[in-house]
Amino acid sequence: MSKQDRSAPPASDRANLYEEITGKIISELEAGQFPWVQPWGSSTTQAPLGLPRNASTGRAYSGINILILWGAVIQHGFPGQGWLTYRQAAALGGNVRKGERGTTVVYADRFTPEDEKRRARETGEEPGKIPFLKRFTVFNTAQCEGLPEEIATVTPPPPPGLIEPQVEVLIRATGIDFRIGGNRAFYVPSQDFVMVPPPQAYFEPINWHRTALHEMGHATGHPSRLARDFSGSFGTKKYAFEELVAEITAAFCCASLGIVPTVRHADYIGSWLEVLREDNRAIVRAASQASKAADWLLAFLPDTGEAGDTDTGAVEIDRRAA
Repeated sequence: MSKQDRSAPPASDRANLYEEITGKIISELEAGQFPWVQPWGSSTTQAPLGLPRNASTGRAYSGINILILWGAVIQHGFPGQGWLTYRQAAALGGNVRKGERGTTVVYADRFTPEDEKRRARETGEEPGKIPFLKRFTVFNTAQCEGLPEEIATVTPPPPPGLIEPQVEVLIRATGIDFRIGGNRAFYVPSQDFVMVPPPQAYFEPINWHRTALHEMGHATGHPSRLARDFSGSFGTKKYAFEELVAEITAAFCCASLGIVPTVRHADYIGSWLEVLREDNRAIVRAASQASKAADWLLAFLPDTGEAGDTDTGAVEIDRRAA
């Protein structure tokens, strides 16, 4: 067995990790809590709005790791979105305080077993790859001491006055056919356009931006962009899965732009639970695809120096494994 083979966790461990992650998401949904919204649904939350980042590299976490770390922020009341591994804290001259418990995040990738490589050489076919997950433990910077001041300091949230202009600029910059009118918000894959009612149709104007980002999230799945599966008709699991992807995409974009995420389609919760109970990898795939969609959209923000930077370093979840 090669070194690469030895480093891959057994199938039972992978299955247990998927079960563990999915079980936590299901329990939160059953309790009426949405993992991609709830961290900023309470006035007691101290952490600034935004995506969790590795405090050493400055890079944002992606996929299911965002939901895991957001959950830890609200559960423990951490004041910031910065995270470090034990070694990274030590490398920065600090340390994790005694008695602190870390948060498990995951790294996903694929590996090719030696016998599969041998078979491919003999047949001339492409070798097959097996997906795997690895666990890593990270600590919020609030759980550490002795860190440099610039690492330990919590960055304030973006000024509210910049939020709506950013969304409007983003919509124009993507080049997606975005239309305002009617009384329904939707995306038409066959004609590749988004339709959203005018802002004045919403009781709270900020909801127009949340709705727009949800529908733009759908549009990222067009074959000319990220090519997601739109074959599911209304009421099917494929349809519910795509709605879940768009919903989480909007939450990730909202957080990056300083808009408090909210649930646009709470009536889908039943179909979401059905999908998650049937496939314990569904939430991992949905969050991964949503992260990729949010990256695609946010990359069009001009001169921010932040949009699209969602490489998680040593502990990222690889979207290719979705």
